Amino acid sequence: MAVAQDQLDATFTALADPTRRAIVARLAQGDATVNELAAPFDLTLPGISKHLKVLERCGLISRTRRAQFRPCHLEAGALDPAAAWIDDHRRIWAERFDKLDAHLHEIQRAPDDGPGLPPQPARHLRTKGSGNERHHGGTG
Repeated sequence: MAVAQDQLDATFTALADPTRRAIVARLAQGDATVNELAAPFDLTLPGISKHLKVLERCGLISRTRRAQFRPCHLEAGALDPAAAWIDDHRRIWAERFDKLDAHLHEIQRAPDDGPGLPPQPARHLRTKGSGNERHHGGTG
């Protein structure tokens, strides 16, 4: 379980960076070399390589060797645990919001003195200047 949790953490950490998300999106279209992946970014090749190492360590991409090229390949199955985690939590929150929505509709349909808290008697506060003081004519 801890290994799966660590893998999930690594996947979300890798995808937290917009450059790495863009690389993953590009690789979803097909394999690409480091130079092809670096082209749209204002980064050095070593900078892109660091991003690729993060993606490779968490299993989102792999690199193969074709002659002198080492194209990067998206390991789409590595996204499945993250997608499952998101789906599970989306379902939980959808159920909670549905229950809240039903409760709010029930409250709106209930008459003012219907079920719920009993009505509270009005409380009158006497404050200075509210007109509740006794005034006597004359002085002291």
